[in-house]
Amino acid sequence: FQRFLAFIGYLYILFVCLTSKIRIKNSSLPRTMWSEQKPFILAFWHSQLMMVGYVWKSKSVLNMLASSHSDGRFGAYIAGHFNLKNVSIESKNKSPSLRKIFKILKNGNYIGITPDGPTGPKLKVSEGIIKIAIHSQVPIIPLGFASNKNFELKSWDSFLITYPFAKCNFVWGDPINIPSTTRENEIEKYKIFLEEKINSCISLAKKELNA
Repeated sequence: FQRFLAFIGYLYILFVCLTSKIRIKNSSLPRTMWSEQKPFILAFWHSQLMMVGYVWKSKSVLNMLASSHSDGRFGAYIAGHFNLKNVSIESKNKSPSLRKIFKILKNGNYIGITPDGPTGPKLKVSEGIIKIAIHSQVPIIPLGFASNKNFELKSWDSFLITYPFAKCNFVWGDPINIPSTTRENEIEKYKIFLEEKINSCISLAKKELNA
């Protein structure tokens, strides 16, 4: 039943993409990374998951980190129709397994993370993505999205559903490199910095809607 609903969801997203006017700003940044086969960590808010498949223009798979609960599985079914792959980050004892993540990045592949997911608090970066960037020495690239025809679900993240025939904008931010020498007491400032960068991408995407 979840697979059937996911297929309906995929068709809806495809219809939105086909009928909407979509612009992508600063796309040369990820294209350079893709062409040079340099891995990076894509960061965007959980509420903006719906349209991410459209902006991923690489032949390489985007490995989206997700929990193994039902919401994660449902997302995996939808992602499977795009060039995305959900990767469970929970080990058998239900704790996050970073070994799998580091292996993906070490092999030159790409990771997608919603740093406020899977349960919030919304629009707040958790320390996980910062620690992954520190230990892997792979840059984080923030991404923002906005549309002029949409509604927000009454969920913890106010999940954004874009309507067909909308005007949509994606904005890629500059790569963020976090030094390997970063100390535990410095992680908080990078969390705040990443929050600001994701939000600035969203603000620019909204501003561009009126351009």
